[in-house]
Amino acid sequence: MLNFFASRKGIIFVGLVIGCLAALLQYLGNPGNMGICVACFERDIAGAVGLHRAGVVQYMRPEIIGFVLGALAAALFSKDFRPRSGSAPIVRFVLGVFAMIGALVFLGCPWRAILRLAGGDLNSLFGLAGLIVGIGIGTVFFRQGYNLGRSQKTYSSVGLILPLVMLGFLILMFLYPQTADQPQSGVLFYSLKGPGAMHAPLFISLGVGLLVGVLAQRSRFCTMGAFRDLILFRQVHLLSGVVALLAAAFVVNLILGQFHMGFEGQPVAHTQGLWNFMGMVLAGLCFALAGGCPGRQLFMAGEGDGDAGVFVLGMITGAAFAHNFGLASSPKGVGPHGIAAVFIGLAVCLFIGLTMRKKAA
Repeated sequence: MLNFFASRKGIIFVGLVIGCLAALLQYLGNPGNMGICVACFERDIAGAVGLHRAGVVQYMRPEIIGFVLGALAAALFSKDFRPRSGSAPIVRFVLGVFAMIGALVFLGCPWRAILRLAGGDLNSLFGLAGLIVGIGIGTVFFRQGYNLGRSQKTYSSVGLILPLVMLGFLILMFLYPQTADQPQSGVLFYSLKGPGAMHAPLFISLGVGLLVGVLAQRSRFCTMGAFRDLILFRQVHLLSGVVALLAAAFVVNLILGQFHMGFEGQPVAHTQGLWNFMGMVLAGLCFALAGGCPGRQLFMAGEGDGDAGVFVLGMITGAAFAHNFGLASSPKGVGPHGIAAVFIGLAVCLFIGLTMRKKAA
């Protein structure tokens, strides 16, 4: 069974499961076309612990917690838990910050871009095009020797840090549960309206997160890797899982009446095609340079990769910057600060890509 997940059938199975579960989470209460969005949910977590005070996006999302803990459980069970770190962690943190800013200009991560398309949101086509272009730019740097350096085997405690942080978040949810009509419970903030107030039942969300964490860790599911492998190696193994996710979510959305095709009136989305495109160019480039999409970074952190954990913390910090400094888009579109942040982020990424290349011997 463990070998099955490494096969073509296995990755397709995982994509089908994720697509079905994402659409069901939306039906059970998660925001529209946002059954699972790693960037949006990490932003909500940042709000839940008070790193930003945007009242409409504050909720301790159990799915993210489950991703990490599920990946940890799968890695321990399969003896795949390998604590490692030391591969340019400060660079990964910065890439995480700008990946989040780019995603919040688009209003979604690669997972949500696919789920938005599965729900009929045609604005996502601009985001997906930008994602592919950003990853394509990253592959140019790969061909020129771009490398963040090799990670080193390290103490188990290093690999357990982010899972323990997530476990701590889960404990906080139980200690300070949401109270009706109250924006704060103990140290946690809860949205009373907007996307942050829309969520599936806690234990269902946590269970889905744990299951996805297990499956994705065993299959190495990665949206960025799917397009990178197609561009670099003409391999479609990972891409077949992404296509399966799209197809499954599309079918379930049709069955549940959640498919609404068009550009206008889509949930938590704007119609500024250029900035949907440019936001995901930035995010895609960051994911490529960091070596994984935001979901994959969570799964790697769960299996002991401390550098992936740093990227995750960078994304959560980036969410705080995005909302505290007015960089994130709204359904009305992106503001001037967000546009400036995209260009700054692209400049930083190009600097990283150009300066971290190993010359051929």
